[in-house]
Amino acid sequence: MEGQLALTMFIVVCGVLLLGFPVALTLGGTALGFAALGILIGHFDSDYLTALTGRIFGTMSNETLVAVPLFILMGVVLERAKIAEDLLANMAGLFGERPGGLGVAVIIVGALLAASTGIVGATVVTMGVLALPSMLRAGYQPQLATGTICATGTLGQIIPPSIALVLLGDIMSSAYQQAQLRMNIINTDTVSVGDLFVGAMVPGVVLVMLYLAYVLFRAALQPDSAPPAIVEKTHARAAVLAVLPPLGLIVLVLGSILAGAATPTEAAGVGATGALFLAWARGALSFNVMRDISRSTLYTTSMVFLILIGAAVFSLVFRGFGGDSLIESFFEDLGGGPHMALLIVMLVMFLLGFILDFIEITFVVVPVVGPVLLSMGFDPIWLGVMIAVNLQTSFLTPPFGFALFYLRGVAPDSVSTRAIYSGVLPFVVIQLLLLVLMWWWPNLVLWLPGLLGR
Repeated sequence: MEGQLALTMFIVVCGVLLLGFPVALTLGGTALGFAALGILIGHFDSDYLTALTGRIFGTMSNETLVAVPLFILMGVVLERAKIAEDLLANMAGLFGERPGGLGVAVIIVGALLAASTGIVGATVVTMGVLALPSMLRAGYQPQLATGTICATGTLGQIIPPSIALVLLGDIMSSAYQQAQLRMNIINTDTVSVGDLFVGAMVPGVVLVMLYLAYVLFRAALQPDSAPPAIVEKTHARAAVLAVLPPLGLIVLVLGSILAGAATPTEAAGVGATGALFLAWARGALSFNVMRDISRSTLYTTSMVFLILIGAAVFSLVFRGFGGDSLIESFFEDLGGGPHMALLIVMLVMFLLGFILDFIEITFVVVPVVGPVLLSMGFDPIWLGVMIAVNLQTSFLTPPFGFALFYLRGVAPDSVSTRAIYSGVLPFVVIQLLLLVLMWWWPNLVLWLPGLLGR
């Protein structure tokens, strides 16, 4: 009976989310409602709820999660400083005169923004406003132009420093400790957000290369889909000067993590300070701008932490109903071994991405299946990066891909919604190809962490 209630609670949460209710209130409210029902019918031990205050306090006092508001602040400041405009103008001047050159410029600028902001919505909207009109005027096929912009915007999910990796890293750390305790390992190892950052770097670069290869291939195969553009040519010196500020910030943040000189939380503080300095140097900071930056950072941070609290309530009640044992038994009875279990989980996450966003999947699904998969022997860094790439597709898969909504909001009326939806499909296939590459060649993820002794 308890297992049935756990499964029903999971289904109800997904259904309520589809109705558009806030994620945090849905997770916490549904869980508490089912806990009350379980107590009334005698199938839930109320003692589980005594651990709730400790879980909430643990979430709020988690030093790793301090990186979240700092990385959000860094991204918002860089967005307000309009660094993307200079980058795009100079990259377009370097590559725009070549077939597919504007697409190449968009991908390079998007990758730099991903490594310095990590905010998908800001990148997609910025690129949609700045690059899409230029690409359409140059004669780019609307599907290719919109697909390139949407897909490039999602690079902030996988290229560090990524807020998604910070949240996923905290959940994977807890799941890894639970998995080791299940295997009767008392002196447990840990996996950190920094480990996921390092593991995601090579796959992130590979994904950028795959995007570039696709755009250049399309330009060669169908010249009319990505013709050369008439742009003002950029001198190499001007391009270098435009790239240096964000590149320096990236090196400062990621370099300190890779060198072991700073934790991700400390590096986030350095990044936020560096972003404020860059904005000040460009004369982009004023009282009104700082007020808007503070409000935007506070709003996003509050939303994330409220979701974290709701997720803590949900996972506690789910475990109280024996949901973790139910999932473990399901995989054991499935047959086919650990890889079959992982294949099913990845498939379910991918399909859920059509109707839920990455935050909902991260906090609903990963805490449930993570400990079970890790107890089967999968490397936590590899598994975490695999999940991150899989969740990245949720921004592009219709009907509820958020990158599609962001671009639809700023795209001209001449670009149809159908063109936007069909334009992202090749890039979804590319992301799935990266998943296959990481599956068959785990060293794509594990080589750099092994080199750095993580």
